[in-house]
Amino acid sequence: MTATTVDDPPPAPRLPRRRGVELSLLVGAVLISVFGYASVGLARTGAVPPDVLGYGAGLGVLALLAHLTVRFRAPCADPLLLPIALLLNGLGLVLIYRLDLETPDSVAAPTQLVWSALGVGLCVTVVALLPDHRVLQRYAYVSVAAALVLMIVPIFFPAVNGARIWIRFGQLSFQPGEFAKILLAVFFAAYLAANHHTLALTGRRIRRLQLPTGRVLGPVVAVWLISVVVLILERDLGTSMLFFGLFVIMLYVATGRTGWIAVCLLLAAAGAFAVGALEPHVHGRVDDWLHPFASIEAGEGPDQVAQSLFAFGAGGMLGSGLGLGHSGLIGFAAKSDFILATAGEELGLAGLTAILLLYALLVARGLRAGLSLRDPFGRLLATGLASVVALQVFVITGGVTGLIPLTGMAMPFLAQGGSSVVTNWIIVALLIKVSDSAREPHPGTAPDPLSLALVPGEGR
Repeated sequence: MTATTVDDPPPAPRLPRRRGVELSLLVGAVLISVFGYASVGLARTGAVPPDVLGYGAGLGVLALLAHLTVRFRAPCADPLLLPIALLLNGLGLVLIYRLDLETPDSVAAPTQLVWSALGVGLCVTVVALLPDHRVLQRYAYVSVAAALVLMIVPIFFPAVNGARIWIRFGQLSFQPGEFAKILLAVFFAAYLAANHHTLALTGRRIRRLQLPTGRVLGPVVAVWLISVVVLILERDLGTSMLFFGLFVIMLYVATGRTGWIAVCLLLAAAGAFAVGALEPHVHGRVDDWLHPFASIEAGEGPDQVAQSLFAFGAGGMLGSGLGLGHSGLIGFAAKSDFILATAGEELGLAGLTAILLLYALLVARGLRAGLSLRDPFGRLLATGLASVVALQVFVITGGVTGLIPLTGMAMPFLAQGGSSVVTNWIIVALLIKVSDSAREPHPGTAPDPLSLALVPGEGR
């Protein structure tokens, strides 16, 4: 009688970690940012700024710290997420510094650099201390409670530029809604992951649309409605649109029901029409969108939207060059809402396309990390976080180019705004953790084909 042995499952092939690729791209991102900083100084004053080496060294230290943290705490993470974020942040600092030269009484670049350093520090903290993205699933209801509190608090503070979205303590101010979008993404991902089968397969059928039971869909719809109502009271329609889009995308990904998209779009159209007709602040922005040159025809000169369109038109294919444009004529929002107009005028269509492709690549890598995961929560969380970035870029780009009414949001990493840059670095940190789990080999399992194709040459 012979004994039989059971073969152990073969070890999973080890994917290239690509940390060297990440480091090389980070060096390139730092050099591009330093070159842009020097170019602005040469164009404006004929000399390289005296602090260019300090700026480059500071950005390099932040990049190295983030890289080392990823190397030791998330060694399998996507090698493109961190360099893309650093490059966009560096370009944003260059553009803000360039606009500071137009407004010497209102300098924003040093403050934005401090916020950027804080954002990178929080990114490092999340990557180093969060053991696994699935830990966040335990705090779904804590996250939604904190998000609602953060959105309600600004109602009790004075309005700024027509919107109650800021909390101010002396010279310190921040925008709680920026942090709420991450917390709501965590809640939606956790709740929909736990109930996605029930949402997709149970409930009443009306023609071709199958509705889930109210007991299952009720809590998530209630949270969404409360969020939108609060934001409307604060006149923050940009964030309202963001949360609505986030809700629709994650509901579709969780259920796979295309009918939900049609229903939600109809609701969005009805809500937008009602708010645009009844709210004077929003109605004014819709009028500016429909008639961007009305102020010129009235002899009052170009308003912000018209001046933004002129800036894009003046940029042409290659732009006027960093520091040589006139987008400072846009006014007080040139460093925030309309910073993309400066990029379009001074970098041209080529530079603007490159920036938008960086955003597209960042979103694509986040979505790919989610698709490579087997757990529903991680898949939905990555999809939600990547969708937040995509929706912000679409809403802001559409507003400043005249595609849709202006909503007043901050371009991720690029625009002035401490709350925005900090929260976007946290989003990058969470995507790094998700991609690390997605690309980490598991014994006895074959690697996901998507993971093998993360960068050219992987899996070969």
